[in-house]
Amino acid sequence: MRFFIQFSYFGKAYHGWQNQPNAITVQEVLEKAMSKLLNSPVALMGAGRTDTGVHAKMMYAHFDVDSLGDIPEYVFRLNSYLPNDIAVERIFEVEDDAHARFHATSRTYEYHIAKSKDPFSTDLAYFVKKDLDIQLMKDAAELLLGKKDFECFSKSNTDVFTNICDLREAQWKLENNTLVFTITADRFLRNMVRAIVGTLINVGLGKYSPDYVNTILKSKDRTMAGVSVPAKGLYLTSIVYPNTILKNG
Repeated sequence: MRFFIQFSYFGKAYHGWQNQPNAITVQEVLEKAMSKLLNSPVALMGAGRTDTGVHAKMMYAHFDVDSLGDIPEYVFRLNSYLPNDIAVERIFEVEDDAHARFHATSRTYEYHIAKSKDPFSTDLAYFVKKDLDIQLMKDAAELLLGKKDFECFSKSNTDVFTNICDLREAQWKLENNTLVFTITADRFLRNMVRAIVGTLINVGLGKYSPDYVNTILKSKDRTMAGVSVPAKGLYLTSIVYPNTILKNG
C-alpha cells in the first residue's frame, strides 16, 4: 500500500531534506521515527529537495508499507516521537503509482526579508539594511513569468534533464515589517529561488534596471545573476497534486 505523508519543518538544525552520509537531515530523522514506530524499515521519497537551513511549511513524501493500522493514532504517536522542529499534519492512502515528486503539478516558495533589525526574526528572515525600491522589484519579477530557461539562476553541474521552468507567479508584498516574495512554478532548479531573490534585491538597490533581468536570462550565465540570499529566509509553502492520485479518487 502506498501513502503520502504531509509534514512541515523548521530547517535551521538540518542539512536539508535529503539523506546525506555525514550530516543530519529531515529525511533521516523522519524515516527513523516512522520505522521505529512500525517496527519495520520505512523509505521516504520526497517531493523535492530543500537545501541546508531552508524551512518547509508544507512538504510531502510517499512511502510503501503493508499496513498502517489506525492512521490518526499513528500520526499522533509519530508527532510525540519527533523533535519539536518537525511536525506531521496527515497521512493518506494514494494510488500505487502515485509519486510525491513526479506527480506534483506546482510548487510555491516564499522568501522573507526583514526591513529592520529584529532579534525575533533572526532565524526566520534575511535582514537587508538598505532601503529597497519595491516597485522596481515588482517590475523585474514580472519579467520572469512564463516558460523560460532559468539556467542563469541554477547551481552549475546539476543533474537535470532541462533548465526550462514554467513560472506562474512572482510577486512581492509587504506584510507588517517583512517583505515577502511569493514564487510558483511547475518545477525549480537547485538554488533557483535564492538566486532570483538576490538578483531582485540588486534591482531594488538600484544596481541595475528591471529590464536587465532579460539580459541575465538570455545569458544562461550564473555569474550574471545576483548572489544567493541566505537559506533562513526561504520557505516551501505549497505543493499541488491532482486528485487522481488519491486511492479511489
